Amino acid sequence: MIGSIVRGGAAGAAGTTVLNAVTYADMAWRGRPSSEAPAQMVDKLADDLGHPVPGPDDSRGNRLSGLGALSGIAVGVGTGAVVALARRAGLRMPWWLGGVVTGAVAMAATDLPMAGLGLSDPTSWPARDWLSDAVPHLLYGLVTHGLVSAAEHRP
Repeated sequence: MIGSIVRGGAAGAAGTTVLNAVTYADMAWRGRPSSEAPAQMVDKLADDLGHPVPGPDDSRGNRLSGLGALSGIAVGVGTGAVVALARRAGLRMPWWLGGVVTGAVAMAATDLPMAGLGLSDPTSWPARDWLSDAVPHLLYGLVTHGLVSAAEHRP
């Protein structure tokens, strides 16, 4: 089981790299800023838990930005581990369906907590925002699921 978790985490890390690369390419192409939602989520969760992120404005903002990015990496690696455990338990899907489901799980793992904390309302997003969130998550899912499946078939 530990081997499955490690392989899934590694697959999730690879998928996260692809997600980040596609997101940064979109930012460069359209000239759009990075999302502040991950940092806002970390800030809200830390405050709600009674452990606000310390520091003066500049360093605090930088800490929140770093912690927001790290939380995204954690979601990506964790989702990969969950996918590997599900596969180990017998859940098998065609590569394309597994990729779509994996991407949807990762997207839900980031968007639902933000909506639940009142930081974002996906129901109000325009199509452009949905695409800039869905496309990188879809590619994350295809890479992550593909690597989890490929790792199972190694000689």
